[in-house]
Amino acid sequence: MSRFYVLLMLFCFGFWNSIKAQENKQGLPEIAFTVEDLEDLLMANHPVVKQTMLLGKTAQAQVAQALGKFDPTVYAAFQNKHFGNTAYYNQWNSELKVPLWLAGADLKVAYDRNVGAFTNPQSRTNNAGLSAVGLSIPLGQGLFIDSRRNTLWQAKAMLSYAEAEQVKQINAIWFQAVSDYWNWYYAHKQYRLIYEGVQLAERRFRGISRQTLLGDRPTIDSVEASVTVQERKIELAKYEIELKNARLLLSNHLWNENEAPVELPDNAIPEQVDNRQLVPETTLLLELLEQAQQFHPELLKLESKGQQLLFEERYRREMIKPKLNVSGTLISSRRNFTETLPNYYDFNWSNYKFGLEFVFPIFLRAERGKLREVRLKQDQLRFDQVIMDRNIQNDVTIKYNDLTAYSRQIRLQIDNIASQQILLRGELQKFELGETTLFLINSRESKLIEMQIKQENLITDYQKALAELYYKAGTRL
Repeated sequence: MSRFYVLLMLFCFGFWNSIKAQENKQGLPEIAFTVEDLEDLLMANHPVVKQTMLLGKTAQAQVAQALGKFDPTVYAAFQNKHFGNTAYYNQWNSELKVPLWLAGADLKVAYDRNVGAFTNPQSRTNNAGLSAVGLSIPLGQGLFIDSRRNTLWQAKAMLSYAEAEQVKQINAIWFQAVSDYWNWYYAHKQYRLIYEGVQLAERRFRGISRQTLLGDRPTIDSVEASVTVQERKIELAKYEIELKNARLLLSNHLWNENEAPVELPDNAIPEQVDNRQLVPETTLLLELLEQAQQFHPELLKLESKGQQLLFEERYRREMIKPKLNVSGTLISSRRNFTETLPNYYDFNWSNYKFGLEFVFPIFLRAERGKLREVRLKQDQLRFDQVIMDRNIQNDVTIKYNDLTAYSRQIRLQIDNIASQQILLRGELQKFELGETTLFLINSRESKLIEMQIKQENLITDYQKALAELYYKAGTRL
């Protein structure tokens, strides 16, 4: 036996043992991690999802602030001056003011007691003081809408805006998570297919090595088989790094209930996909187009802005009217309803205060300018809605076309893989009969692995296109 032959045999057996030592290092049972599992964890614990919940609470806080302008208010003031044995004045003024929703009016209940030698005769009362019940109503500007109601209605419109923004942000983080999931799926499938290719090459190497020792195969076949194993192991090492990186990217979306990050375990595997079921429904496009027109968050946000501008436009039209405020107050010395008072001291139409205020800017340039500005914003918003609606419709249609194209490619690739498997089996039979070479078998097998990886790539592209289709329609899969 030649020295080269002996060295070759030692190399082959040493290489074989090193391969066996690397197999199945962990031995942990594999656990399927599905898209549903990802959704449950993300929606329950992801900080961004929790952060979006604050948008609605912020809008509710703004509504509460606007409602605060309709809260009743109590006012009270007391002043007293006594100097040189003289009581200059003793003044007590108190008022309860209740803003009314209707017509922007204010209801007032007051009690005043102003006595003393130097009290203004216009505000002087008797020693018992005066009670008053009054009402102020804007008959011109502010009758149908005023700043308080405008602020409240716009704040309520912001609730819809915040809800739409919340849906938009959740859809965005979910789409990114699903994309990372299917990238992990593809990296896992690449690694598995190359790993299986390594195992096939190893088995063939071991068989050919034994045949070489028995003299049934030429030595060069063992060398070629070992080179094939080495090449596939190098490729496997590359895909192993890609798999780890894809797993880490997916782990970015995993959090526990304590808002601590969670890493996807090494023994987790993606869900199995029936590639023959990857066919979009014929009615899916029409359903998503209709849903997008009604519930897309971008369109809902624009609709909310339209509501705000509508209230603002009503308010600015109201501001063009002249200001005409009327107030009336009934006055009495009564402090409770058990005492008896003469008619001319009690509440009646002869004891009253009446006020009238009129203001009207002659040119109304400021008010008309603000109204014109609001109407220009409304025109801009209508253009934005038309453009946004068309872009959404086109984006959804484009993604659906991509989906159908990927579906057709997957079906063709399934047939191509079946044909390649037939060719590989035939080549293996010819190799057993000595009618072909190991090089052709390796070429057929490498081509099959390449086609299987391409099929998994198409499946990944299909799943990502499906997720993007729903994302473009403003919803989630």
